[in-house]
Amino acid sequence: MSITASIWLVIVAGFVAANIPFLNQRLFAVGPRGSVGGKALWIRLVELVVLYVLTGALALLLEGKAGQRSSQGWEFYAITATLFLTFAFPGFVYQYLTRKSRSAD
Repeated sequence: MSITASIWLVIVAGFVAANIPFLNQRLFAVGPRGSVGGKALWIRLVELVVLYVLTGALALLLEGKAGQRSSQGWEFYAITATLFLTFAFPGFVYQYLTRKSRSAD
């Protein structure tokens, strides 16, 4: 796999993983359904952190296959976590802003 394809794979996987907690009521999209009112926000945030770590593991795996891994400082993780939260924005808007306003009509 080329470097460009690896980069795009990580970006698309990050976008999908960031929205999974907000687009369904199941735990990690495959587990049991949440309560009648839906999953609590704290459960969605825990899912978001776990999926961030899994996406990072995928990126490390692909980087290792492409060549030597680069060492990363705290700045790298702060920026990638912020990017992951930015990717989660469409799912958050759908779950908490758009869906609620549609159900009120």
